[in-house]
Amino acid sequence: MAGGPDHDAGPAAIPAPPVPCVTLSTGHAMPVLGFGTGSSRAPPDLADTILHAVRLGYRHIDTASFYGTEPAVGAAVAEAVRSGAVGSRADLFVTSKLWISDARPGRVVPALRESLARLGLDYLDLFLVHWPVSTDGGAQVEFDMEGVWRGMEECHRLGLARSVGVSNFSAAKMERLMSLAAVPPTVNQVELNVGWRQEKVREACARHGVVVSAYSPLGAHGAVWGSDAVMESGVLHQVAAAKGKTVAQVALRWVYEQGVCFVARSYNRERLEQNMAIFSGWELSEEEKEMIATIPQKRASQGEYFVSPDGPYKSVDELWDGEI
Repeated sequence: MAGGPDHDAGPAAIPAPPVPCVTLSTGHAMPVLGFGTGSSRAPPDLADTILHAVRLGYRHIDTASFYGTEPAVGAAVAEAVRSGAVGSRADLFVTSKLWISDARPGRVVPALRESLARLGLDYLDLFLVHWPVSTDGGAQVEFDMEGVWRGMEECHRLGLARSVGVSNFSAAKMERLMSLAAVPPTVNQVELNVGWRQEKVREACARHGVVVSAYSPLGAHGAVWGSDAVMESGVLHQVAAAKGKTVAQVALRWVYEQGVCFVARSYNRERLEQNMAIFSGWELSEEEKEMIATIPQKRASQGEYFVSPDGPYKSVDELWDGEI
């Protein structure tokens, strides 16, 4: 795991081509590649690592209340502006998320204000409901989708979040949310990779102009709940060897060619640069995409910790509305 950047920056690096952006339904541009900070193995010098990523050309930083990384993200943003790595705060796109303990009416706006205080920011570019799950006093309670979403809409109205969205919502939950939302969600961030293509969610989101963003685009390889379906895929190894690319680059390029944004988590400097190199100069052939389409499908992030005989979700099938 690489350490932080040297204090002597040395010769200026050749800037990478800018990361492409998508335009959200609010009119704001979101870089398709995000720097992910959700890891139990985040380095102690995380702020320095984020700053290095910004200097490489990363402009989207993804955090969450639950990750405990908001202070490091805020420190990196402040230093990026102070050092001139970016012209202003407006050059960076910061996403954070509402945790399940705050996913109740009356708690949404205060929770966002607390996140902003930890980040040292006046606003978020994107605020997501982390899971369609609520707890009260540690006990799981019925998720009040409409009540929580009214709070998200208030965050948007107050200017505390330029765009609002959700995470881990099934296609069925997206349809229900769209039916009640006055301010529609702009993004649904879900587990998505070659080993879990999320076709139903993508179809539902496409119908409503909602951008799909992938977490674990490499299968969360090495995480407790992760999968080796991506990084150990024989198909991807074959394509990568033929293309002179890494397996990770092929996997990320596939996500990008699906029209899906993604949050990639790496603290290794070489891999950070490799992630930036997937956008231009090459693409997957039709034959290679057909090979990738044969990879078996299985959800890695089951959310089984939200399933209980006494709770609102009594099975994993209920949590995902049968989309497993």
